[in-house]
Amino acid sequence: MERNYNFCAGPSTLPEAVLKQAQAEFLNWHGLGASVMEISHRSKDFEAIMVQSEQKIRSLLNIPENYKIIFQQGGAYAQFSMIPLNLLGNQTKVDAIDTGNWSNKAMKAMAKYAEINVLATAKDTLPEEGSLKFSKDAAFVHYCDNETISGVEFDYAVQSEYAPTVVDMSSNILSREFDVSKFGLIYAGAQKNIGPSGITVVIVREDLLGKANPMTPDVFNYELQSKNISMVNTPPTFSMYMIDLVLTWLQNQGGVSAIEKINNEKAAMIYNIIDSSDFYRNPVTKNARSRMNIPFTIVNPELDPIFLAQAKEHGLINLEGYRAVGGMRASIYNGLPLEGVKVLCEFMSDFEKKYG
Repeated sequence: MERNYNFCAGPSTLPEAVLKQAQAEFLNWHGLGASVMEISHRSKDFEAIMVQSEQKIRSLLNIPENYKIIFQQGGAYAQFSMIPLNLLGNQTKVDAIDTGNWSNKAMKAMAKYAEINVLATAKDTLPEEGSLKFSKDAAFVHYCDNETISGVEFDYAVQSEYAPTVVDMSSNILSREFDVSKFGLIYAGAQKNIGPSGITVVIVREDLLGKANPMTPDVFNYELQSKNISMVNTPPTFSMYMIDLVLTWLQNQGGVSAIEKINNEKAAMIYNIIDSSDFYRNPVTKNARSRMNIPFTIVNPELDPIFLAQAKEHGLINLEGYRAVGGMRASIYNGLPLEGVKVLCEFMSDFEKKYG
């Protein structure tokens, strides 16, 4: 069966080489005569996956030694509550930036635990760097580095002189190089660039641990999980195995710096088609454009269903825009090959010639 090019925003396409390896090892992992899903999470064989995965992420992102890496069950949505429960301590205020759907959802969830001071609201652009007025008494500053729905991505790291920065990198972690030391906590749902859904990677600076609210469940207590290689309880073993394979694949591509060049090339190809056309439009200001999620519309919206149907016939699937937004959206995470973007761009050009 021939695979399509999958532009889904998440759960997203995985590298084909990873899927083939998982398929080959499904019944008999490492000669044990059993699947990785069937062995004890307390066995040395499985514990090695947890340790290796942490080491690989640390190496790929050049994470300093004073940061802990935790694999939390559930998605990033759960972290909207777990972060204030772990980091507020005796403080009661959070600074936040609203750039779209996910940052807004995070603010609403965190408002159950703290007063939210909105630093800026910007939907199709970014607040100008240096323009934000931070609170002196905030426990932390929160923002979403890449908004999957609106297609907005920060091109700078937000930093307060008063509090650590907490950033949601669910949809762009491992897609480019960045300085981890600029952040107090980074979290990322796995289902975009890390692996299948069900796990969120949390990278937290050590000095922020030990502040958890007494009501925080043990399984969501960062300090407890960091002391137990993320296995206070049984982890999603197959998802962890897949994450380990994806991280190895990324290392084999040349690491984050190499995949960043490919990602930049993929994004530039699509934006060039849009910008050179009166047929397609992208609403985001150029300095705020996402490299991972590219929403676009056709001048005549009646052509949208025709575009999507014909794209599917060409093996280009899941290009529908978010249900509340409409139009189209191309999500081009690490696992989507360059060839898939080339096919999409050829289709977009041909479609414009036919219907423009």
